[in-house]
Parts: sequence; C-alpha cells; structure tokens
Amino acid sequence: MRRLLGIRNVRLYMLGQVLSLFGDTSLWLAMGIWVKTLTGSNGAAGLVFFAFALPQLFAPLSGMLVDRVRRRSLLLVTNIVTGCIVLLLLMVHGADQVWLIYLVMVLYGAAYTVLTSAQAALLKTMVPDELLGEANTVLRTAQEGLRLVGPLTGAGLFAVFGGGAVAILDAATFAGAALSLILLRVEEARPQREEERWWAEVTGGIRHIARTRALRQVIVACGAAFLVIGFIESAGFAVVDQGLHRPVSFIGVFMVAQGVGAVVSAPIAAGVMRRTGEVSLIGIALAIFAAGSLLLVVSSLPVVLAGSLLLGFSLPWLVIGFNTLLQRRTPERLMGRVSSAADLLVGTPQTISIAVGAVLISLIDYRIMLLMIAAIVAFAAIYLTTRREPPAAPALGSRLR
Repeated sequence: MRRLLGIRNVRLYMLGQVLSLFGDTSLWLAMGIWVKTLTGSNGAAGLVFFAFALPQLFAPLSGMLVDRVRRRSLLLVTNIVTGCIVLLLLMVHGADQVWLIYLVMVLYGAAYTVLTSAQAALLKTMVPDELLGEANTVLRTAQEGLRLVGPLTGAGLFAVFGGGAVAILDAATFAGAALSLILLRVEEARPQREEERWWAEVTGGIRHIARTRALRQVIVACGAAFLVIGFIESAGFAVVDQGLHRPVSFIGVFMVAQGVGAVVSAPIAAGVMRRTGEVSLIGIALAIFAAGSLLLVVSSLPVVLAGSLLLGFSLPWLVIGFNTLLQRRTPERLMGRVSSAADLLVGTPQTISIAVGAVLISLIDYRIMLLMIAAIVAFAAIYLTTRREPPAAPALGSRLR
C-alpha cells in the first residue's frame, strides 16, 4: 500500500475522483428527495435513478470513444462539461420543471458512462498490474468514507436551501476533479484506430468478455442479480414512509448506514481478494447484499439499519472485485470498450429493473419486491461461489509513474 501511495499521479487521481464522488452522492439522493417532494410519488422518485441509468444502453459507444483518444484529456473535458450541465438544475422551481431534473440526470448518466470507462483505463495506465487490487481498494475506501457525509450533506442542503444549492456543490466538485487531472503527469501512448469495421470495433469489448471465462461468468451472475437490484431504488422510499412511518428525508440516515458498512469492508477487500480471487469475492458480496435486502422487510428501525449496513458492506467488495477482474483480464487497448461493455451488460438489467420497480411499487407490497431481490441475488451468489476461477493471463505492460 505504501508503494502505491508513493506514486504522485495516483494520489492526485484519487483526490480528484473522491471529490467528484462526494458531489455525486450528494446530488443523487437529493434529486430523488426533490422529485418525491414535488410529486409525492415514490415511483417518480425512483425514476430519477432510471433516468441516470438509461444512457448505459449506449455504453459501447462511450467505450469506443475512450479507446480512440487520450484518456486524461477526455476525462478533463467531460468533467468540465458535466459540471456545467448540473447547473441547469438552478432553473427548477416547481413541479412543472420535474422534467428538467430527469433531463439533467440522463445527461449526467451519459457523462458517467464516459467517466467510468476512461477512469478504469487511465488507472490501468498509471498502476502496475500487481497493484491494481490495492489501487481499487484504496480508492473505494476513500470514496466510501465520503459517502458518510455526502448523502447527509445533499439532504441537508436540500432541506435548508433547496436543490439549487446541491447543484452548485456538485458543479464545484467537478471543477476540483478537473483541476486534479490538469496536474497529472501521465505518458499515454497515442491511440491508434484499429483496422476493422466500425461494428467490429464497437463490439470488441463484448467479444472479449464472451471469450474470457471469468469475465463471462461474472457478467452472467451480476446481470441476473441486477435484474432485481434496481427495485430497491423505489422500495427504499417505501421502507421509510410505509414501513417505518418516517419523512422521506430520513432515507439519508440509511445512506449513512450503508456508508458505515462500506467503510468497514473496503479496507479489507484486497486481502480477502488475494485469498479468494476476484470471482469468489464478487459472489460473497452478492450473498451479503441478499441478506441485507431481506432485513429491510422487517418494519423495525434497528433491523432496517442492520440491513442497510450489510448492503453498504457488500458494495465495495462487489465493485473492487469487478473492476480488478476487468483490468487484469483485459489488454490496455481494449480497456475502454470492455469497461463500457460490462456497464452495458450489467447496467441494462439494472435500468430495466429500476423502471419495473417504479411501476411495481404502486401495484404490489414493497416487501414482496425485497423478497424477490433477496432470492434472485442469492442464486447469483451461489452460482459464482461454486465456479472454479481460471488463472489470470500475464500482466500486459503496466508502468509506474
């Protein structure tokens, strides 16, 4: 870990990305609360997350863009443009402008598909293969620490000053992330367009996943799990107001509980991953998520808080294992497309489930939705933890800076 943090570029990169995530977590929750406040609808609030997830359907195009240009420059431009887009929220003054919140979240989601792929690719360029697990762990640990204050900051700013104040905060964090990228000193090879047809180039990431057994297994399991995980975006609001009879802003407390769970689990992810491998780590994370969703069924504040802790505990292991597996099993020239393809293959089921969840919440009891989540995610966990993980291919030329 000391060797990793001794790399100047890694420190700057992590500082910028953690700052940006602080703005993200403050904004996402506040937008759901804002729509719930304006419309009174749990389904409408859940659609905020659907709007954000929808652009993942076009993730392969983002991946092709990432592999055609220098990643640092792309990240810099995307951060600046997205910060300006967020400021459109200053125009929302009543229920008639709810559509503008959805529009901003769609554009935000589109930018996010570019950012996530480019970030994964740039990190692979800066960090040697043997330190990728530690890099993802350190980054996620720092990010999860800020999740403890991000949701409460967003909910608090919204309650006192309104959604516009949250938008200004998020725009400022994008500016901070852009500054960190300006200060980076990274030697990136000049991207070269591959000599193949456009469609073959776009689908290069999907084809790499299909022929790489470990990646294929994880995508199948996570895709199945995320077909129902999205239900929790709408069900979470129902847990607060129907199950616990609390105001909608109280959901910020559960976000903090998730943050506590994540802060506990993230630092130990790399150690567990060294013993279990990336695939099994993801399977264990899904099992913990299933247990957490099951606890949300109980209309008791301590039990629901425990469930939120488990949900938060599972997420860093899932993300760290997933990102590290992608980076270790993918050549650098394909990194953007593979990352985007993975987002598409997992994000599409999630997007569908968020939309279905926003409809189901008005038709069936939210507890049935939570039981569905627990059952299907548990099956996905069993599938992954019973797979034999194949050995990783040799590292492909990552370099220290």
